[in-house]
Amino acid sequence: MSESAAGRGGSLKEPGDRGRTSISDGVVEKIAGLAAREVVGVHAMGSGTALSRTFGAVRERVPGGQKASVSRGVKAEVGEVQTALDLEIIVDYGVSIRDVARAVRENVISAVERMTGLEVVEVNIAVSDVKLPDEPDEEPETRLH
Repeated sequence: MSESAAGRGGSLKEPGDRGRTSISDGVVEKIAGLAAREVVGVHAMGSGTALSRTFGAVRERVPGGQKASVSRGVKAEVGEVQTALDLEIIVDYGVSIRDVARAVRENVISAVERMTGLEVVEVNIAVSDVKLPDEPDEEPETRLH
């Protein structure tokens, strides 16, 4: 029998610990985007200007055009063991922005840490617009419940 790596002075890692796993920014952005949309009071993600929402809705209806991305409104910086996130959200009129932001942070951190094992060091939230009750929906988003 040949001498094992441990017997030669090396330490043999468990099979699941041999090698590295890297997670792209886009993966973390998708997880965070879905988690943010689950929060009641978040109307949409991304830019709050009516013009940009209208252009986005048109692009989605054009054959071969860009589809709505679950990561829209989310930017992640992923390191070896940590990540930081910036989110841009549109909230529904009448909700407490402070409470919605807190719930978004909690849901995003929970989902990203559970699914990736990365430590989320910060989640910065920019509220770019408020959806008024009488405002038409130019770009309906599917709410995940």
